[in-house]
Amino acid sequence: MIAFDFEYYKPTSIIEAVNVFQQLHLQGKEPIYYAGGTEIITWARRNDISMKAVIDIKAIPECNVLQFQNNTLVIGAVITLTHLAEANVFPLLSRAAGGAADHTARNKITVGGNISGRIIYREAVLPFLLANSQVVIAGPKGIKYVSIHHVFNKTLQVEKGEFLVQIITDQSYIGLPYVVMRKTKIQKVEYPLTTIAAIKRMGRIRTAFSGVCSFPFRSPEMEEDLNDRSVPLEVRVNRAISHVPAPLLNNVEGSAEYRKFVLTNTLTDTLEKLGEE
Repeated sequence: MIAFDFEYYKPTSIIEAVNVFQQLHLQGKEPIYYAGGTEIITWARRNDISMKAVIDIKAIPECNVLQFQNNTLVIGAVITLTHLAEANVFPLLSRAAGGAADHTARNKITVGGNISGRIIYREAVLPFLLANSQVVIAGPKGIKYVSIHHVFNKTLQVEKGEFLVQIITDQSYIGLPYVVMRKTKIQKVEYPLTTIAAIKRMGRIRTAFSGVCSFPFRSPEMEEDLNDRSVPLEVRVNRAISHVPAPLLNNVEGSAEYRKFVLTNTLTDTLEKLGEE
């Protein structure tokens, strides 16, 4: 149960959503954009967030797109993880999205919500980091197209009043060899000790991680180590792990030491599945 009242708005266009946000902000109602709502509801029930208004973006047509356009795959922010997994238009993304949470939750969790959320485990962002996707962001200054690497740093970095509309991925990434490995402590439906998504493009390995530290990431330094074929695979993996960009998580899912053990073995398996020796 949410212990406070808030107003609900459901605009049908991008410009209407932006205008409503600005009006509510001027009224001091601290509005937030809302898509699947799973995370917002969870935080609100715990009284970890407070807002006087939410703006539901599910009725905005551009946010509901899932189609190929001009050699790109365009995915609207409110497409659910279940829809992505079942449509399977981007197998790497389907595999990554299909491992997040349980099926009931995935029916509600949207790709935009997963990327924009505060939870540590946001596996849906990994394929977009690997594919150097573009994101479409709407706000008071209009609509902008930017690389996901320019706006995703631990979380999605947007200005007040902005929201994620779409993610655009070059079609050349869709059919690349890929591996997704998700390791949990006991059961399949648990937060992961580590999730690794990897592709091989033009002979080079790209990797992205979730569950390893407190945010999802892709690391150029780790990829340099992993692609250094002048040294044995074991050395490549150990060097790469030394460049994880933050301390390894140490929580109820597993200690940092155990997580490092799992990460080492999972990363080795990932490379071997992509033909590395």
